[in-house]
Amino acid sequence: MGAAPSTPRLGAVAGAAASPGAAEQMFAALVGGKAYPISSEFWRQLLELPLTQQWPRDRVLQACHAFAQNNYHTKHLAKILIHLVWCLQECMAESSHAAYRKAINAAYISSIFLKFIIENAKTDNWQELSLEIDKDEKGLENFPSEQSVEYFLMRGVLNYIGSVDVSLESCYLHHELLNLMLVLMSTQLCSGPSPEPKDVHPFIDAAMLQDSSIVSSVVQKLLLNFVKRPRIPLNSSHPAFSDDGGPGVLQRVGSVAANFVLLPYYTFNYLVSSNAEGASSQLADNSLLVLLILIHYRKCITTSESFPSSNVYTSDLNTNVKDAPAFHDNPYYKALSNAKDSQYDRADVEGNAQNGLVVRLSFASLFDALGTCLKDESSVLLLYSLVHGNCDFQEYVLVRTDLDTLLMPILEMLYNASRKTSNQIYMLLIVLLILSQDSTFNASVHKLVLPSVPWYHERLMHQTSLGSLMVVILIRTIKYNLSKLRDVYLHTNCLAILANMAPHVHRLSAYASQRLVSLFDMLSRKYTKLAELKNDKAIKVISDQIEADNISDDTSTELHIYTDFLRIVLEIINAILTYALPRNPEVVYAILHRQEVFQPFKNHPRFNELLENIYTVLDFFNSRMDMQQLDGEWSVDKVLEVINKNCRSWRGEGMKMFTQLRFTYEQESHPEEFFIPYAWRVVLSRG
Repeated sequence: MGAAPSTPRLGAVAGAAASPGAAEQMFAALVGGKAYPISSEFWRQLLELPLTQQWPRDRVLQACHAFAQNNYHTKHLAKILIHLVWCLQECMAESSHAAYRKAINAAYISSIFLKFIIENAKTDNWQELSLEIDKDEKGLENFPSEQSVEYFLMRGVLNYIGSVDVSLESCYLHHELLNLMLVLMSTQLCSGPSPEPKDVHPFIDAAMLQDSSIVSSVVQKLLLNFVKRPRIPLNSSHPAFSDDGGPGVLQRVGSVAANFVLLPYYTFNYLVSSNAEGASSQLADNSLLVLLILIHYRKCITTSESFPSSNVYTSDLNTNVKDAPAFHDNPYYKALSNAKDSQYDRADVEGNAQNGLVVRLSFASLFDALGTCLKDESSVLLLYSLVHGNCDFQEYVLVRTDLDTLLMPILEMLYNASRKTSNQIYMLLIVLLILSQDSTFNASVHKLVLPSVPWYHERLMHQTSLGSLMVVILIRTIKYNLSKLRDVYLHTNCLAILANMAPHVHRLSAYASQRLVSLFDMLSRKYTKLAELKNDKAIKVISDQIEADNISDDTSTELHIYTDFLRIVLEIINAILTYALPRNPEVVYAILHRQEVFQPFKNHPRFNELLENIYTVLDFFNSRMDMQQLDGEWSVDKVLEVINKNCRSWRGEGMKMFTQLRFTYEQESHPEEFFIPYAWRVVLSRG
């Protein structure tokens, strides 16, 4: 597999396919300077080789360099990609072992050299790929003259993925095609953090131009792969492996290719893993990664572009900001957003149901699969995409009675926030925020009682409601953020969820009630420190005869932020006391027990009206306690007994009614700036 090619004796190779020398000659010719016509017998013999020889790293690198250099003249990359599509068409026409082997080898070899060229490209328009070919060449008579190589390739690959079910025979080819898709779309890694009109991504742009029938079938099949998690058998014979069970040349090339300069996309070791569980789900995992890249891609519209209205890849001019970038619609995101539950009658489906273009799958199976896989960051991103983008799926989640299936993994991950990325925490909190916008959800979580919470180690939690656990975990996340991340956006999301839940709280546990009051105490102490710091600086300003506007803006800004946080916590407590006091004696006990923490803010202009309600409750229950004839000391049980008794007679007299806080999630105006890099970061983390 050296850089200096030697022309293979084609007739001899056919009869000696397993010979190491034959493979050596074939690959030397592939990477060499002689251009083989697309109709040459060379391509069939190359792709039929059971490549079992292992080659050292330096020779693989040498071959990749030679291939990239000679490809300008030979156009071998474009030719092997065309042959890949023809192999896929052959596989769909006849399910033979030989056809599968050729397609797998074509996909694998293409991935290796494409990855090297993309990582080492020097131009923004990917001239190194040299995909322009002479369509008058012999053998290309049936090649669609109006199509580019990249469009022809993506149409063939996507059509196969969307049309052919995963089976024991096809699973290896599906896996190779998903790997190839990730490599093809990885040109995005060489662009800036935000899409620009000048960006060129030949393959994923071609994917966006496919017919809606292909788009919907691909989205459906990728989702089904994620749900069904088809197994890749570890003991099957496969042409990419040597007879002794060790990695063959393709694996050898792949493992080297995965360590090139730019980024380690992933390793090609799906069959040699000793972890059967990991191997059995890798096809499902890669299906999800491909889906995430497809649905979150955004293509800028250039000022000179004009597209026919019938094109599936239409413009999305949803901004009124002058000179703001505009984007094409993403058909894959639309297909996911319009996915329907297959349990419903087809007559209920609107839009394109008549011509079968709506993605249909079991929401029940998808819900269960997400609950099982949510510890994986890619699954969290899919859940967000569905809950935010697909109204039908969001409604389905909200009516499920077993919300713990989805919420317990989310809460466990937030409990272990120190081991998660900040982006993952954001996604989890946004999912909870979206769900908490629904009053039925907020009521349901308090009715669902958990026998135990084995992963919560600070204390035993038996027979606690899911709602109480949510309150505890959200407050714990705020405290973690306060000490480690210090992220205002994260604080705001946690408090927003608690505020949405507050009017619907039902029998909040003693522990959750205590944590709520302690949250106010913690934030109040931080507020007091900031206020004292600002006051000290003001005094120093006066003594130094410096203008007052030189006081640190940072301190003032932070003080303002904590003022808002304290007010939201007071509104949360207010909402519980105003709308749900009789159902929450433990909350009353918690504020009675720690009533001194509210005293410093009683006359504060931002808080006094909210504290009036809290003191109305305190005065009512304190007076009832004072009226109680008691033998001996007060105990927790005795205090709770008095509270429970008087909760039944509580009528809310003297309470001021405030407008309920209701926070809603709105995606940023340019979500692509977050989601494109984030989706790729998730892909890269799997390598």
